Amino acid sequence: MPARRPRAKRKAGKVHLTPEEMLALLKAAKQRSVRDWAMILVAYRHGLRASEICGLTFDSLDLKNDSITTARLKGSMQTTQPLYRHRGQPLLYEVAALRAWLRGPDDGSKFVFTSQKGGRLDRTQFFRIFRAVAEAAGLPAEKRRPHCVKHSLASHLVAGNVNLALVKQALGHRSISSTMTYVGTTDAQAADAVRSALMGVF
Repeated sequence: MPARRPRAKRKAGKVHLTPEEMLALLKAAKQRSVRDWAMILVAYRHGLRASEICGLTFDSLDLKNDSITTARLKGSMQTTQPLYRHRGQPLLYEVAALRAWLRGPDDGSKFVFTSQKGGRLDRTQFFRIFRAVAEAAGLPAEKRRPHCVKHSLASHLVAGNVNLALVKQALGHRSISSTMTYVGTTDAQAADAVRSALMGVF
């Protein structure tokens, strides 16, 4: 008999922050600096990778109309999305965070988020900043990576029962299969959904 192939290891689930952890992260970022708050908040609200947030230029921002255009990497779509005015939770008020950061000295760089020495913030610098902020917020070690905020946006939208087509657009995915990797349901959740649907039909 041919040797049996070893079973493939199951992929670990995408690590995301709870809403409470996300607010703790933003609070710690704001206490550290306005730049860090604005940078992490924009990354979260638009599901941006570290390289995408570091590469954000002023051409991408339209503060008159409160919108942001992002050219995403890894085959994702370019999207134009509104900048958010979340009056209920100040830590999520994206327009205020960006304007507070941009009121600072202008070093002439075309990049929105710059290093302390001026010029584009490097991806590795962003990693270090995020790790320090996450540690200050008391997050566990596995949640101290920037990609957690992209996973968190997807998780929060799915938990809020947002249509998957809209989640796909928010994340800039070209394929719904990419979005589906963020969806995890239990038998109980499926049963509740079926019950609610049937109650509406009958």
